[in-house]
Amino acid sequence: MRTQLNRRQWILASAAAPLALRPILAQAARRGIRAAPIRLHSNENPYGPSQSARDAIAAAMGESNLYPSAKYRELEQLIAAREGLTPDHVVLGAGSHEVLRMTAMAYGLAGGEIVTAYPTFEGMERYAARIGAHVHRVPINDGLVMDLAKMDQRMTQAVKLAFVCNPNNPTGTITPNSVLQPFVETASKRAVVFVDEAYYELVTDPSYKTMVPLVAEGRNVIVSRTFSKVYGLAGLRVGYALARPDIASRLRAYRTDNAINILGLRAAIAAYQDPTFVTWSRDSIAEEREKVVTKLQAMEYRSVPSQTNFIFFNLKRPIGDFQRAMAAQGILVGRPFPPYLDWCRLSIGKPKEMAAFMDAFRLVMNEPTGN
Repeated sequence: MRTQLNRRQWILASAAAPLALRPILAQAARRGIRAAPIRLHSNENPYGPSQSARDAIAAAMGESNLYPSAKYRELEQLIAAREGLTPDHVVLGAGSHEVLRMTAMAYGLAGGEIVTAYPTFEGMERYAARIGAHVHRVPINDGLVMDLAKMDQRMTQAVKLAFVCNPNNPTGTITPNSVLQPFVETASKRAVVFVDEAYYELVTDPSYKTMVPLVAEGRNVIVSRTFSKVYGLAGLRVGYALARPDIASRLRAYRTDNAINILGLRAAIAAYQDPTFVTWSRDSIAEEREKVVTKLQAMEYRSVPSQTNFIFFNLKRPIGDFQRAMAAQGILVGRPFPPYLDWCRLSIGKPKEMAAFMDAFRLVMNEPTGN
């Protein structure tokens, strides 16, 4: 007997998925697979925010009638103190997306050119394209790591900004400090270097280092971070950049006033002071990530080493077909990332969610059960 899809189920399915997949999810829900899809496509923290952040959100409801500008400074001071900088080095934004937009506006207008790896997080490139800035795409190497030597070769006089995502999204790979820091030091003499460290708190590899010390030295470097990943606050949109005060001031000129609401600010302030949750969240995600990698490798699906809350693995079939087939099972997986159109970016969920993914994966890929 067919299950009737009620209004609540339709809303849940629709809100969670790209437009093209919503009819497929609706059909899956009618077959009784699951009302709301399992979200393994947006690199969200499946555990949500810490209890301290939840408590702060609840308490902040009483302040919802107040403009949040005063809390900007409190969060800026917290971040600055931890990083050994001043509050004037800190630029808050509505998620790292706004930080990217501010930077693209500041350095891409008036004919400024941008150098970026390919594929990488598309936010900077997307905003640059909207304002008519030319973007130099430099393909990643065979190890699916940024090719900084070739990026350096593309640093012409017209280039105003170099974009580096470390760890890289969608591959999850890192560029070790021994390679990245010399590039940033050299490139920052010719242009501003933007280092996206959205997954910084999830990294455990000792060869990885933040580029914040170069900001402290006064170089032409911007480092971005976010509360969307390990802190589990993606829905509240809080991110920030760290930059020399004059660069920070230039970015703020393009910031939307009071773009972060009081709930997001209060949650971020609490989350930032909860290292126990950060460690637990990072370790829980890493444990589940390695389990999934081991199972995929046993079925001879190649993945690259990841230091994030997602993995990138070779499907050996078109990702678009796989994406639709998994949606029919009520599971959302990552979108296509050209030119790697037979690879899948898979976010790491809770153990039960990953078990459901593996069951659906074996079914869709015609793999024996029990692997």
